[in-house]
Amino acid sequence: MSILDKTYSGTTIKQLNIKELNILCDEIRDQIFTTVEKNGGHLSPNLGSVELIVALHYVFDIPSDKLIFDVGHQSYAHKILTGRLNEFSSIRKKGGLSGFPDPAESQADAFIAGHAGTSISAGLGFCRSRDFLKDDYYVVNLVGDASFFNGENLEALTSSVDKPNKYLVVLNDNGMSINKNNNGLYKFISKVTIRRGYYRFNAFLSRVFGKSFIGNFLRRIKRAIKRSLSVNTIMDNLGFKYVGRFDGHNLKSLIRILQDIKYSGQPTLLHVNTIKGKGYVQTEKDSSRFHGVSENMSLSKHYFSSAVSEILNRKIEKYPEIIAITAGMKDGVGLTNFATQHPNSFVDVGICEEFAVTLSAGMAKSGSKPIVFMYSTFMQRGYDQLIHDVCLQNLPVVFCIDRAGFVGSDGKTHQGLFDLSYLSHIPNLTVLSPKDVFELENMIEYALNISTPVAIRYPNGKFNPVYEQSKDCDYTKFEVIKSGVSDVLLAVGPRMIDLAMQVQNSTDKDLEIVNARVVKPLDCEYLDLVKDRNIITLEENSRIGGFGSLVVSYYVDKGEKPNVTVLGAKDEFISHASVSEQLEQNGLTVENILKHLK
Repeated sequence: MSILDKTYSGTTIKQLNIKELNILCDEIRDQIFTTVEKNGGHLSPNLGSVELIVALHYVFDIPSDKLIFDVGHQSYAHKILTGRLNEFSSIRKKGGLSGFPDPAESQADAFIAGHAGTSISAGLGFCRSRDFLKDDYYVVNLVGDASFFNGENLEALTSSVDKPNKYLVVLNDNGMSINKNNNGLYKFISKVTIRRGYYRFNAFLSRVFGKSFIGNFLRRIKRAIKRSLSVNTIMDNLGFKYVGRFDGHNLKSLIRILQDIKYSGQPTLLHVNTIKGKGYVQTEKDSSRFHGVSENMSLSKHYFSSAVSEILNRKIEKYPEIIAITAGMKDGVGLTNFATQHPNSFVDVGICEEFAVTLSAGMAKSGSKPIVFMYSTFMQRGYDQLIHDVCLQNLPVVFCIDRAGFVGSDGKTHQGLFDLSYLSHIPNLTVLSPKDVFELENMIEYALNISTPVAIRYPNGKFNPVYEQSKDCDYTKFEVIKSGVSDVLLAVGPRMIDLAMQVQNSTDKDLEIVNARVVKPLDCEYLDLVKDRNIITLEENSRIGGFGSLVVSYYVDKGEKPNVTVLGAKDEFISHASVSEQLEQNGLTVENILKHLK
């Protein structure tokens, strides 16, 4: 029987010795690799955090002690160790495990974690409530993949110098560095000052010397040494005991350090180094490539994002003022080649979406042509900056919003189903949705030539457009793809246009298929022409506040009583499944649309 099987047949992880724990880590790593190879998912970050998670489970009492992830795509080993081994093969599949921590899935998942930068705020919230209610448990934040420097984490770190006891922040450093102090003395001081003997010796000094000259002298020496090690000083001023850096794959050392930290009870920041993709030659060698993979270990290739660099490489010849900005997603949004070709025209701000938006506002105000590339789910985090810093000043910033609409197996934390709702009510902002790459390039050209902010949103996935490329590039107007005398299907984006064409192929009615490529401002002239016909709007966005709502509001404001059916995402968070399954769950199917035809 394997060690992993033993942990599910009555043997707890705390009963294993170091040799058995190391075997357990290898077995967990193999389980992760095998499952992700089949299902797709986040591979490198999970391979790199196995020993760290095993050590945390060995030392702490989870779920009584709270383990809060930041970011959640390093939680696979945790899921395996908390009673979900038999379900692990279902991860990211409809009805199966989520790819991120989710309290609805297990009480061992203390807090949902799909976005970066949330854990320290949540951890401090747990601590404050715990102390207020006089409960007794440890709170542990596991922070990885550069999210330590997200704005919300920094706000939480600096909010108060008084940090609660029984609180541990683990910085899982797999490439991002907190500072350069890594010499032997620095490491030695960190080790010594957290050992149990250190506290006993301090107590001995206080008993023997009290506040005498010798006692004060020894304390001054200690403080002087710590001041010379800048990271200790910084963390002391933030209310943490800094401990690090240590090998995040050395289980014996990790367990001893964590036990000493737990014994001390002090608010502590533990800094460990791990290898992203640990355990396999190919993933260690190219951890970025294997950060997230599709089924059968294929690399995700998306129709729109794969064209971004080529488009920008052409545009920058005409507009040398272009600066492309992203927030830690260079590969995902398709900017890798552009960044290589034009490094001075590319900025990656890290996982700091709010900063990216206001940075672009400053650039636009001073004469550059900033284009911000960001996933729809992460663009939500820059909402206030979008309103206050960009649109209020009516600045010509272009926002290219990737992963708009249903995102499949990434699930409810990553769905891009709200951007039309949170963008379309902002004054001065034009909102566009291309049906293909040709339109995307022309929309960027259009946006670069007007003096107001523009948001261009497009989905992920592979598309093979079967309709003709647009000859009319007036992006204040809808495009009629197929004229007809019967019902009107107003479709936003390529999936919805494809769906509308499938409906036409399934009925004898002479439908009119429209590419509703400009969501705001609406093409009012066209809407006036079809006000007496049956209209069905199709969008990958929440039905509330989206494109269909804008169409209905337009007619109502004019005193019209149109026959408009709004089809889109339900008023709920959509769980992980394939995109086709998510479309079906939300009534975006040929069969459902046929029911609404007059």
